[in-house]
This record gives sequence, C-alpha cells and structure tokens, in this order.
Amino acid sequence: MSYYTVRGIVNRGFPILFVTSIIGIFSGQILNIEIEKLVSMPIILVLIPALIKIGGDTGSMLGARLSSSFHMGLGSHLSRNPVVRNSVYAAMIVGLTACVFVAITVWIAGLVFDMGIPFTKLLALCLIAGSFELLVVFSATIGIAFASHRFGVDPDDTVIPLIATFGDLIGVTGIFATMHLLNLI
Repeated sequence: MSYYTVRGIVNRGFPILFVTSIIGIFSGQILNIEIEKLVSMPIILVLIPALIKIGGDTGSMLGARLSSSFHMGLGSHLSRNPVVRNSVYAAMIVGLTACVFVAITVWIAGLVFDMGIPFTKLLALCLIAGSFELLVVFSATIGIAFASHRFGVDPDDTVIPLIATFGDLIGVTGIFATMHLLNLI
C-alpha cells in the first residue's frame, strides 16, 4: 500500500520532474538562440505557444488512453487493439484540426494588428511543423507508455509529464526548421 503514500509519490515523481526540467531548459534555450529572428516577426511570437501545445496536449491525451488500455489488461495486444489504433487516428485528426484553427486565428490576429504574413505560408508553417511534432510526439508517447508498462512503472506517472514537456521541445524545433524550410527567416 506504499504506492499512494507521500514518500511513494515523491520517489516516483522526482526523477520525472528532474528530466522534464532539463527538457524545458533546452526548449527555452532554443527560443533564446532564435530571439532576434522572433522579434523581427512578432506574429510568430503569437503562434509559438499555441502550436507547441498541440503536440504535448494531444500526445498526453493519447498517453492517457494507452495507460487506460494497459490498466484494463490490453497491454500485450495493444498494437492489434482497434480502440488504441482509433485513438491514434483521433488524436492525429484533433491535432491537425487544431493546427488549421491556430493558423486561421493567428492570421486574423496578424490582419488586425497589421503584422501578418500570407495565409498560405502561415497555414503551411502550422501544418508542416504540426505534423512533424505530432508524428514525433506520438511515437515517443507509444514508446514511453510501452517502456513504462514493461518495466513495471505506472504509465500514468511517466507519459503525460514527459510528453507534455517533450512536445514543447519538438514543437519549437519543428517551428524553426519549418520557418527555415519556407524561407520565413
């Protein structure tokens, strides 16, 4: 019964908190390195927080579904489980729809404040960076969930905090890589 004691929670949570802190520092440093380019395009400053949250949030949603599947005893047959497969598809649809919504919202904000970029470039930026982020984050979600379950660690304790922070790192990296690809910076 030591699983739900203060000591048990701290012992399981502290290593995850430490790792997520290190990942968060790397994400912040990537933004810091590119700060001059960001200041020259203020509309991208509006885009970044929303776009990086999409991967972490949908990845966390997928991780919660996978964790529930493990708790229901579907761990060994997870890859053949239509509920899990459909969860991945649904999370991808939600993520890509959110990317389009973010592109539209940021484009409108850019028009209102007269600092926009063409809608097609903004939509391409959101969809390319978002797709990259979703694919990497979903792969990591599945890997972390399976590894946690395999090594006897509750996926509820590991997947969501790690994926939410990892999504920030991959999202920032994906945005800047896509901006270079589209010659925006």
